[in-house]
Amino acid sequence: MFGAGKQGRRRRGAALAMGGLLLVGAVACGGGGDGGGQDDKKPGDRAGGDRAGATASASGPEVLTEAQLTAASFTDGETVGRYTASEFTLGAPHGDEYTADPAVCQPLVSLAADVTDYDLRTEVSRKVDVPGETPGPTVDVQLRSYGSGDAARVMKDLDKAGEECAGGFTEERAVARGKYLEVEPVETPGFGTGADEAEAYRLTIRDVKGKLKLRDYLTVVRSGSTTLSFRGDILGTEDIGGVPREVLDAQWEKFRAATGAN
Repeated sequence: MFGAGKQGRRRRGAALAMGGLLLVGAVACGGGGDGGGQDDKKPGDRAGGDRAGATASASGPEVLTEAQLTAASFTDGETVGRYTASEFTLGAPHGDEYTADPAVCQPLVSLAADVTDYDLRTEVSRKVDVPGETPGPTVDVQLRSYGSGDAARVMKDLDKAGEECAGGFTEERAVARGKYLEVEPVETPGFGTGADEAEAYRLTIRDVKGKLKLRDYLTVVRSGSTTLSFRGDILGTEDIGGVPREVLDAQWEKFRAATGAN
């Protein structure tokens, strides 16, 4: 069981009408440009990488397959209290068009394969929100399976990003640039048996027009070779106070039941 000492989407498309192109939160911007002046070296860079099939390694935990991650994820239409899960129709959130400057902050923006160098084997993404409630809290839930021990490396780099990017950084994508004003560690939820470590942050973001302050929450927990990432925000300037606990608990219990994490 990890400690609770770390006081540490694309859905904002609808928010573009609010602020002209509001900065997306989860983690937001880049997209095929020059990376906003970031270094060529990405967080987690390493020489080479074993991208063989999703199997258990001799020196590490089992690498889960896409089928296993799917079984461990929320299903389309599944309800969690007042929330309902759904699949993304336009692909996973916080994709390869989102980059960070400086590059060390990348884990706070996007962990997509094309903008990182981790041995990402597969990922499953879900959106959880309150149907008909606008604005309402939305949580992007992403389960990712890594080889080569990279799940632990992701957490290490996320911890480093939380420290080195506390005073802010720039997020870039193809059509916009936004400013993260502050990265604050918040208390990590205790998931209990099967959880190896976790990081949790509150992100204060300025929209691209420099008028609005947006607040997102990012919680990431690792179990073996898998990370479970939760990005919570709202369409507007309200502070939702954290990723909803019922969403965290329900996804964790489903993951444990499906994978036997212990």
